Amino acid sequence: METKFNVLETRIGDRKSVSSDLNFADGEDDPFISSLWGIHKTLDALRGNMHKRVFDAETIGDDGSDIEDTQLPPTYVVVQLDPKIPKTTLVWLIDKISGKKRDGGGELIVMKQPLNPDDGSILHLSATKMKFLEAAEEMELMKEDRIGVMREFTVASLEDFVPEDMHLDDFLTPSERQTIVKHELDNIRALAEDDHIPGFPTYSLYEGQSIFHVCQKWGIVTKVYPLHDDEAIKRLGKQWYWTVFGKQPFEDIRLYFGESITLYFNFLGFYTYTLAIPVLLGFLQMLVSTETIPFFCIFNVVWVTLVLEIWRRNSNELAFKWGTIGMTSMDEPRPNFKGAMGYDAITGKIQPQSPRYMTYVKMYAVSLPIVFICMLLAFVIMMVSFWVEDYLKQNEEYIQFVSLPSIIYSVVVLIMNIYYRSLATYLTEWENHRTQSQYDRHRVTKLVLFEFVNNFLSLFYIAFIVQDMEMLRSQLQTMLIISQAINNFLETVQPLAVKYYVMKFKIADKPANPNTPRIFREKGSEDNTPLKDLEIPQLLPDDPRIKQAMAEGKMESYEGTYDDYLELFIQFGYVFLFSSVYPIAALWAVFNNVIEMRGDAFKLCRLFQRPFSRRVKDIGAWQRAFEVLGALSILTNCGILYLSPQLRRGAPGVSEVEWILMFVLLEHVLLGVRYILHIAISEKPEWVRVALAKKSYEWKQALKFERSQKNRRLLTRKFKTDHGTHGQ
Repeated sequence: METKFNVLETRIGDRKSVSSDLNFADGEDDPFISSLWGIHKTLDALRGNMHKRVFDAETIGDDGSDIEDTQLPPTYVVVQLDPKIPKTTLVWLIDKISGKKRDGGGELIVMKQPLNPDDGSILHLSATKMKFLEAAEEMELMKEDRIGVMREFTVASLEDFVPEDMHLDDFLTPSERQTIVKHELDNIRALAEDDHIPGFPTYSLYEGQSIFHVCQKWGIVTKVYPLHDDEAIKRLGKQWYWTVFGKQPFEDIRLYFGESITLYFNFLGFYTYTLAIPVLLGFLQMLVSTETIPFFCIFNVVWVTLVLEIWRRNSNELAFKWGTIGMTSMDEPRPNFKGAMGYDAITGKIQPQSPRYMTYVKMYAVSLPIVFICMLLAFVIMMVSFWVEDYLKQNEEYIQFVSLPSIIYSVVVLIMNIYYRSLATYLTEWENHRTQSQYDRHRVTKLVLFEFVNNFLSLFYIAFIVQDMEMLRSQLQTMLIISQAINNFLETVQPLAVKYYVMKFKIADKPANPNTPRIFREKGSEDNTPLKDLEIPQLLPDDPRIKQAMAEGKMESYEGTYDDYLELFIQFGYVFLFSSVYPIAALWAVFNNVIEMRGDAFKLCRLFQRPFSRRVKDIGAWQRAFEVLGALSILTNCGILYLSPQLRRGAPGVSEVEWILMFVLLEHVLLGVRYILHIAISEKPEWVRVALAKKSYEWKQALKFERSQKNRRLLTRKFKTDHGTHGQ
């Protein structure tokens, strides 16, 4: 039924377009167009009625049975609310979620489940098939058509995307449907009359603000998560984390978790494979007794540049295959973007508008100085730790406390990282970046700068101030191995132990409260939750989604790929900034990454709530961060080569000035080699550039054809009018 609606509306829309081109007033000059336009209005009214109902027209039986007797639609997003939420707030929020778009609503299906009031009210959200298709077009979702070409989906061209042997229900994946529901939630905007949240007079709203994010900020909405697909996750697990050396199923990962997570695992796998050459050379260095620092200095510089340039090329290839290569800073604004509602100059849509210069003023006049002050504070704390340690070493009566400064410094760094992360998030939010990619890029930049000081500055101090290569090798080995061991413990062993403890001791042994309603009630039992009097569909007591929502609600939420990329960033720095004094570092990195790859996969599938999928075209600010490390590796490796005592013993007649000039020249030569490699390796493969050029050409030809058709209709109309006038 939906398909018939859409096809008919498409045809009417085409006739409406013709009417508009010929300057008709809603088709008043053409009886046929006028009648079609009347049908269009009728269909629009029917569309509104369908959105008010819980189910699609396709779910209503041929016998005309009542819709309440049919099966509830699948749950795509679960929303848990604060147990103490006022009734007025609850009614207002549900009206916003299920209301019409023109009234500021999300046009979603809202269902409730019987629940212990102490845990809060739980809503299950879904949408009609028609809503999913409309939202997919509005979000400019990229889908593969019948001939295998990835292009933007439109409802008018639905038949081009759905093969004859595919049911309409299978067109959008569950991951895409979850993303659409979350997108509609995030874009429920406050209207002019919504000056505050009902029931909370102090929680003010301004026109255009994302209502759902405000409710999350103030704790009215406590959790939002999609449900796992047990069958799909079992199939994915067999191909992914249960195979130690098997190839990662990237396409299955993308369909289930989305492009952002898939790109991380792509990068992790690519980076690990490219470490094979440094590992081999590290083994050879252990067998060779001669000095190898000069060789490894030059090799690291060339290798790092090649790896990063090839990865950029590979990521562009993936982005083209996934249909994300065209994402720009002009994409849809993120939900927390603040600004006055107005027409977008490019899309013509009504969206929040804010001057870009205000963001730049906040970034460079406020945020940047604060970040540098924090970096300076971290540097001072590090130096104090070194000074105290040196003082203890020089005094024999305090020698037993020599390790105390390092322990205190480690604890202080951990505490500083926690508070600095909150500060960086607050500053980036306050800067008011328009898109999610811009927000992520600037937040990552702030965090990486601080982490660089904490993790690498001590190595710089040992290498170039103390100038002790043996101490540098020992410190590098300790930091690399210990940090990786701690991270693997915290990421794999600890979550499993916590989950086992919670399941065995807390949940199983929790005494039942006789005054608390049971989750699984018998049919007909009274619902004592705050949702009791609301006329929305309720899941049956034996619905398996209730148990699943409760279990997954207790899981830890996945905060994104930041910590995973940060781990690789730190490892990358350890391996290549100073690995010329410790070439075997690459072996420890490979060993860690193999465990990391399967451990992260297991966590995502079994220990975390299912994350919402995110569309990305590259690894964002992390690409720039790795490239900065690559450039710094030239400076550090040349500096280590300059300080190498073995190299100086080989040329005793060279003066200090000549040494400095020689290594400045070498540094510039290597920077030149890096630049040549950068411009020699194309960012996009040839076939991607040809495909993009072909697509651009086809778009231009389509616009030309459309323009010629409009001109022909206008001229035909003109000639008919002139002929009729002359005939009279």
